[in-house]
Amino acid sequence: MSSFVALLRAVNVGGTGKLSMLDLRALCEAANFRSVRTYIASGNVLFESGKSAQEVKQVLERQLHRHAGKPVGVAVRTAAELAQVVADNPFPDAPGDRVAAIFLDASPPPDLIDRVTGRAEDEEIRLGQREIYVLYGHGMGRSKLRIPGAESGTARNMNTIRKLAEMAAE
Repeated sequence: MSSFVALLRAVNVGGTGKLSMLDLRALCEAANFRSVRTYIASGNVLFESGKSAQEVKQVLERQLHRHAGKPVGVAVRTAAELAQVVADNPFPDAPGDRVAAIFLDASPPPDLIDRVTGRAEDEEIRLGQREIYVLYGHGMGRSKLRIPGAESGTARNMNTIRKLAEMAAE
């Protein structure tokens, strides 16, 4: 059994994609995931499974599609991968609520930073393994930043990622 963290895209944010965490836990348990726990109402779920990360992603996306009646994107990381995201944070001295990692299914293209638009002077971007790290100097809510390909991923701030990594390691 491996420990996984699944991060759902566009759940309970901005009035779209309403899904109770109780329903999310039930969907995961119906998929035979074990030790299912959720963290805050933004689509973060931790569990154990004997399946591979890709199989977990496929099963969870199918369950969510049936429940929601539309596709719901899911990024899946093992506990070790999530801990590595924390360790690789290129902005360790910045407040955790000003740094986000955008979780993708594949490595971001090497030229991605060159194609970004709307970047403010106090915003910085770094590429990770399957993540895009963003430092939002004045906060994500005010940003005009447009990152090509990021819309297919899901973002979490570093405070949330640290907490999820701690929970996954338990």
